[in-house]
Amino acid sequence: MNRREFLCRGAIGGVALAVDPWVVTAVETAAMRERFPGVAEAVLEKASGRGASFVDFHVMQIESERVSAREDMIQGVSSGSSIGCSVRVLVDGAWGFAASSDVTKEAALALVDRAVSMAREQAGWMEARIEIERLAAHVDRWEMAVAEDPFAVPVERKAAQLLAINERALAKGAKFCQSSLAAVREHKWLANSVGSRIEQTRVRVHPRFGVTVVDEKRGGFASRASLAPPRAAGYEYVISDAFLGDVELAAEQAAEKLKAPSVRAGTKDLVIAPSNLWLTIHETVGHPTELDRALGYEANYAGTSFCTPDKLDRLQYASEIVTLRGDRTAEGGLSTIGYDDDGVKTAEKEFNIIDRGVFRNFQMALGQAQRIGKERSNGCAYADGYDSFPIQRMPNISLQPGVDEGVTVQDLIADVEDGLYVVGNGSWSIDQQRYNFQFTGQVFHRIRNGKLDGMVKDAAYQGNSVAFWNACDGLGGSATYELGGAFNCGKGQPGQVAPVSHGAVPARFRRVNVLNTVGEAGDEVATGCDCSGGRDRWA
Repeated sequence: MNRREFLCRGAIGGVALAVDPWVVTAVETAAMRERFPGVAEAVLEKASGRGASFVDFHVMQIESERVSAREDMIQGVSSGSSIGCSVRVLVDGAWGFAASSDVTKEAALALVDRAVSMAREQAGWMEARIEIERLAAHVDRWEMAVAEDPFAVPVERKAAQLLAINERALAKGAKFCQSSLAAVREHKWLANSVGSRIEQTRVRVHPRFGVTVVDEKRGGFASRASLAPPRAAGYEYVISDAFLGDVELAAEQAAEKLKAPSVRAGTKDLVIAPSNLWLTIHETVGHPTELDRALGYEANYAGTSFCTPDKLDRLQYASEIVTLRGDRTAEGGLSTIGYDDDGVKTAEKEFNIIDRGVFRNFQMALGQAQRIGKERSNGCAYADGYDSFPIQRMPNISLQPGVDEGVTVQDLIADVEDGLYVVGNGSWSIDQQRYNFQFTGQVFHRIRNGKLDGMVKDAAYQGNSVAFWNACDGLGGSATYELGGAFNCGKGQPGQVAPVSHGAVPARFRRVNVLNTVGEAGDEVATGCDCSGGRDRWA
């Protein structure tokens, strides 16, 4: 047995000796499916009898697994599952909520008393009553289709794949490589007083790696992370070219970045790849157009919003070629689901947040629409656990392709004399109104006279949300569209995390301020040689 086999088997041996956790959770799921209707009916009847004008009962089961590796070692294998229930009531225009990990009928009925008491205590000091729209009733079972269930794949196979990824990176010259695979399955049941009875299941996976190249003579190093985003998918995505095909290029680009000159700060044209632009969309459009944030009800995780309701249908948020669309139906989208956690059906609820440059819609959950004169929610409620109140969370928000279907990223670059082509997301910073921002990236290719001309490092771009999007003058066609996203968008107090995807095409932005991050930190900038001959590779 070689070192790799020994380390792999040793790390997962303890897991193999235990009872398969997914067998246990499958039994829990089957039992809950059998018991849910009876428990739900009892909860709804009791809450209505205690004066609730609206009530919903949720059960949520979460399964998660993570495997991680570094070089030729498995660093960790972890798995877990949870199940619990909650009761939400509207009494005298105020919300009440209570939750428990005990999903028995007795425990659920006790939650009704706690939720009703909470609502009545709040009703006395609220400035305005909560008014909710009339919901449609749905009886349905929705399940996301996957080609290969990641929880049915043996841990040994996952560990072997991560080690193989690291081995490929090291063979291409990387000094270090870390890789991991995370998987989550949500199983939810919902019953409410308008007649909905809904069961839903969805799965998401996040394979990733990071490579580091070291100059041992000079002591410098450079890194590049994987570009493949998390996805609502099964294990088939983990073994796709979108992930595996990036390993060797990552090592090559890290080596090139190590030798690259530091960027010259100044105003430049940018062509931004979807692998970077998704995060800019998230921070400069996604969060600012959350209605609760715009109304001042949400201020955690970087504040409220400059995009207040008086700007609806008036603000020229972007140039006329820009349309950003919200949906919970996109294939592979992390926010994709049949019904949101208010019980709103998501099909045909797609909406343009920015329509040909003009700000047209907020994201809304139950009880928010009437505050800005709208009729109803657009299906944007989510709770990250059984003990979390459903709050407004982002749908998939995506930059739509340009009207010219044939435009490629090369076409966008061809019309740039002095600029950068930005690939992969890095760090980000944004102010408390979601207005002024700064973003870095994984790779910055220099553009000279319409062609890629080597790589630079230490770059960041900055601006404000409105000026930046109004500077967009070119978009790729539909063939250039890619879906990015994250597992862990944070919001709320107590904090909740939500998965969300953002699709985009490559986009060109004129006259954007580019910083040298080393210079901004007060360190000496080494510009190195200013030579041409960069590789014409498209990450």
